[in-house]
Amino acid sequence: MILDKIKQTNLIKNYSKIYPYVRPYLVRALLAVLITIPIGSMDAVIAWSLKPYMDVVMLEQQATARQTMLIPILIIVFSSLQSLLNYTATYMNTWVGQKIAQDVKIDLFDKLMHYNAAYFDKMNSGDILFRFNHDVDLACSGLLANLKLFTTRLFSSISLIAVLFYNSWQLAIVAVIVLLGALYPLTTVRRKIKSVMDKTIFSGARVMTHYNETFNGNRIVTSYNLYDYQNNRFKETLRSVFKLGMKMVQRTGMMSPLMHFIVSLGIAAVIWLGSYLIVTKQITPGNFVSFITALIMLYNPVKSIGNHFNSVQMALMAMERVFGLLEELPVIRNSDNAKPLEQVKNFIEYQDVCFEYIKGKPILKNVNLKIKCGETIAFVGNSGGGKTTLVNLLPRFYDVKSGNILIDGQDIRDIELNSLRDKIAIVFQDNFLFAGTIRENIVLGRTDIEEYKINDAIKCACLEEFINGLEKGLDTQIGERGVLLSGGQKQRIAIARAFIKDAPIVILDEATSALDNKSEAVVQQAIYNLMKDRTVFIIAHRLSTVRNADKIVVVNYGEIAESGTHEELLNKENSIYASLYKTQIK
Repeated sequence: MILDKIKQTNLIKNYSKIYPYVRPYLVRALLAVLITIPIGSMDAVIAWSLKPYMDVVMLEQQATARQTMLIPILIIVFSSLQSLLNYTATYMNTWVGQKIAQDVKIDLFDKLMHYNAAYFDKMNSGDILFRFNHDVDLACSGLLANLKLFTTRLFSSISLIAVLFYNSWQLAIVAVIVLLGALYPLTTVRRKIKSVMDKTIFSGARVMTHYNETFNGNRIVTSYNLYDYQNNRFKETLRSVFKLGMKMVQRTGMMSPLMHFIVSLGIAAVIWLGSYLIVTKQITPGNFVSFITALIMLYNPVKSIGNHFNSVQMALMAMERVFGLLEELPVIRNSDNAKPLEQVKNFIEYQDVCFEYIKGKPILKNVNLKIKCGETIAFVGNSGGGKTTLVNLLPRFYDVKSGNILIDGQDIRDIELNSLRDKIAIVFQDNFLFAGTIRENIVLGRTDIEEYKINDAIKCACLEEFINGLEKGLDTQIGERGVLLSGGQKQRIAIARAFIKDAPIVILDEATSALDNKSEAVVQQAIYNLMKDRTVFIIAHRLSTVRNADKIVVVNYGEIAESGTHEELLNKENSIYASLYKTQIK
């Protein structure tokens, strides 16, 4: 009751948002809440029963042996029943909480997958783990813990206060005033600790990032003997977490002792006033014992609540962050009038395309380019010149700052995202492989691929000899991120994926960079055969791989410097391409 009264507005707001997730489990959730009503109310039964026991049994000594045993037995029965109900409520709350957390995580995971590339450019792995996993667990467990605490304390407090007034309205007024005074410090806690909590979460995310970096970069750590370097970075982060933890104690540490002191004043005042009322025959000793018992049962949670208040606040703030993510719309999404892209027939066109990752630092500057469907176009030029960015705009990993990209005259921002990306197969320079088998990494979840098509893709990607040499062939496990494979093998599996997708537009971002000369020649021929009558974008530093392209575009410093066929550019006076080509040949 105490926590939820103070944060009633926030709880109502957050509970209303989470209701759609609670609805499928509403019966169990309500039952778990209803069970807490007798749990709280039974506190009052124990306190109330002490009055007749003291007055009749202890003082008047008029009770029979049977009556003497009745109240202790009732106390044992009620306490046992209370314990059983408490266990049942805890079990059901945990069950519902886990189910809600599971559903929220599914929605958040789906949202995470639909974030644009710029989001992942800014975030690190620790932030993702904290915001999309840790916060959900914290929020859902906190939600039900608060709800259980609220209902239990509410009915416990109502019934205990009723016992207080039943025994002595004078003492009850003193007790309630002291209770309100003890709760007052909690009203300022959230404001004091919010900034510290935000920094604590950030530091916690950094700790997770250190673990992830050590896992993924273990070979770099080993080969460069970075043990001391990594340890020092980790220690520095832990020192930051420690300082924030101590700052939290500084801001909230006095809260629990202060509340304990105020409650102690209240108990002392009640004992002093109670003694006077007994002497003046206004209440009986039984009234007083029953009152003190009820008062202590009411005050005890107040004295200890400061120790748990931080965790409750963390749960509430985690809940706000979770719903902030759920309500956030992806930057790159379908427009209201988006239409599916049935097929690519005529051309792809870049019209005055400008783009920047960081405001004020343009990467592409008024790029104009028209590609006929079925052409193979190669982008070459200096590193960081904008080649990869140019092709990354086509599947809308990012959206242009200004200008348009058209497919058959239709702006790609007016094409359904799934439909657009279904028409594009990509082989990246640094390809990601999923934990699982080679087969799973080639078909990527598709169950409609016939075996001969998989075999053709393997042959075209120069994987046949490698796979035939494996004991389990296609069903060989490759480890997380393909750790058990060489760089060239990973690259060829990624090429096989592109063959399987059989999309009308293919992007090859340094697709042959990890292959030896023999494999490269075979793959180039395979790509040529497979991608016939399709539009192919090739990004290459090795100019020998783009000689047969229909058009070669030189991209320097975000602008198209020149374009043409291999022969045209070699014969062009002062040609940048010719200079690059001759340098590489030498």
